[in-house]
Amino acid sequence: MRITVSPDSCCGSGQCALRLPEIFDQDEVDGTVVLLVERPAEQFRAALREAVLTCPSGAIELVEE
Repeated sequence: MRITVSPDSCCGSGQCALRLPEIFDQDEVDGTVVLLVERPAEQFRAALREAVLTCPSGAIELVEE
């Protein structure tokens, strides 16, 4: 599995960084999503699906490979 993010689409709500600080952070200037780990461990799969579903701007995508 791989994660992609679109900072241009991000509204800066920070839900992803609050839910998974091991995977996501926020830009210090504008609060948009910053991806820390593109290919996270399997143990994060369920939480990542939740992060995708709760992202208000749809800026996070989980790609199954």
